[in-house]
Amino acid sequence: MFLGRALRSSCRSLHTVTLFPGDGIGPQISESVKKIFDAAEVPIQWEERQVYPILEPNGKTRIPDDAVESIFKNKIGLKGPMRTAIGKGHVSLNLTIRRTFGLYANVRPAKSVPGVITPYSKEGVDCVIMRENTEGEYSGIEHQVVPGVVQSVKLITRDASRNVAEYAFQYAQDHGRKNIVALHKANIMKMSDGMFLEQCREVAARYPEINYREMYLDSACLKIVSDPSKFDVMLMPNLYGDIFSDLTAGLIGGLGLAPSGNMGKDGIAIYEAVHGTADDLVEANKGNPTALLMSGLMMLRHMGLKSQADKIEAAVLETLTERKVITGDIGGTATNPEYADEICRKIRG
Repeated sequence: MFLGRALRSSCRSLHTVTLFPGDGIGPQISESVKKIFDAAEVPIQWEERQVYPILEPNGKTRIPDDAVESIFKNKIGLKGPMRTAIGKGHVSLNLTIRRTFGLYANVRPAKSVPGVITPYSKEGVDCVIMRENTEGEYSGIEHQVVPGVVQSVKLITRDASRNVAEYAFQYAQDHGRKNIVALHKANIMKMSDGMFLEQCREVAARYPEINYREMYLDSACLKIVSDPSKFDVMLMPNLYGDIFSDLTAGLIGGLGLAPSGNMGKDGIAIYEAVHGTADDLVEANKGNPTALLMSGLMMLRHMGLKSQADKIEAAVLETLTERKVITGDIGGTATNPEYADEICRKIRG
């Protein structure tokens, strides 16, 4: 049995994928993803790298060279949650990674999950957030004007706005989605959000088959919680996307179910769970690996490994629907390893 499996594996082309396990529950849920991928005989070999901040003499933050080299070599990565100090310390590692690899578009699907009951389960949620990933308020440009007065700069560029708009429209076309709405506050931030909308409109003109419209961010927040079915693909600057994608994650049952992919230049793509490190769950190993696992399935489909992704997804959805072995954040009592083992059993039949 083992020999047969080994021979089958040796005959397949292995894909090398960089893995950043991250902090908190990151290493634990990463192990579960690796275990589940192995059960499904996914032809992947992991190149694991640790990521931590390195402060340069000029005050800038970078990540270790071996992590950078691994991503540039493999072009594909899976990333666990990473800890960032609040109000002090180094620049966010998430932001540093996005800048290092030019990850200009963040794709965050939000789709209702069978077995996870929410107020929206009956009608269902099925939308995608397209978030500009490199600038805006997250550019990290801030300073103290005088004691007691701090200024933070919102940076919007034509190129970054166009890049994410082009990716969003091409994504919509490739995935059969017919509607894109750009969210903004150009009534207040006339130049910055105004430039973002200009680029969206120019790109939209090249896709007449896709219905394009614009909406104020605050109005969209009200309307999506009233009727999520009215939304398909939503395109927006960085900060808005971060906030709005957490809102849509709430519609489907929480961040533990929300996958994410970061698309960059030169074909680089890094997939990640969007939740935090959940340090309080580490000791009991009760983190939910679903978000990282579903991000991994996005990755597999990006790599052309659709059959393996479909097989794993079917096992995940069956486990969630049965609700016998699920983690605490979605109403169960199972630990992370117990949940992962149940998915593996279903994969193996």
